[in-house]
Amino acid sequence: MSERQLIKDLLEKMGGPFWVSLGINLDKRDSQEVFKWFLASILYAARISETTANNTYREFERSGVLSPDRILETGWDGLVQILDAGGYVRYDFKTATKLLEVVAALKERFDGDLNVLHARAQSPHDLEQKLMELGRGIGPTTANIFLRELRDVWDKADPLPQDLAVMAARNLRLVQTDERREILSELRSVWEGQALPAWDFADFESSLVRLGKDYCRREKCATCPVAEECERSA
Repeated sequence: MSERQLIKDLLEKMGGPFWVSLGINLDKRDSQEVFKWFLASILYAARISETTANNTYREFERSGVLSPDRILETGWDGLVQILDAGGYVRYDFKTATKLLEVVAALKERFDGDLNVLHARAQSPHDLEQKLMELGRGIGPTTANIFLRELRDVWDKADPLPQDLAVMAARNLRLVQTDERREILSELRSVWEGQALPAWDFADFESSLVRLGKDYCRREKCATCPVAEECERSA
């Protein structure tokens, strides 16, 4: 199988960005849509299943609590109720506290607008720092998830690839190096060498994350959709 066909199969079988499956649209950089993805990224970052994170986001959606103002208006008790309804029980108290702290900081420092935060960042590193400085609940994992899928939306969104993406890329023989910045460069080179106009690099990276999460990490080689190209299965 050619490298182009492998990547095309990966994209078609694993799906693209996580925000698409939630009905979020980041293409126009709309501040409200960016905030929705930020909320979803916080939910995804906990050690909890993707299904539970998705269900909990849907509860926020059903409750109409998808903006900084609505989160503050809902308050701690209301947030806990939404989190519990979505099955986010293990982290409900902690996450409610985190959301209120982070959103209050976002309102105070950046008028509640993540696009303003991005505009004020001086570099990709500064952007990550500004996100994490919003509160203790925004660590490297949350920042990475959030920025990964904004890579082709914000010009300063350029996080290093996650462990899951690296694992999948190595199994598919797409990268040879060990240093994360070099791995990102290799993956970009691989992507730029293909002619797949219906997708972009962030789609490719998200598909690698999905492959790593659902198959490589769990060693589910027998059912992997690209097993024939995998180093582990060879």
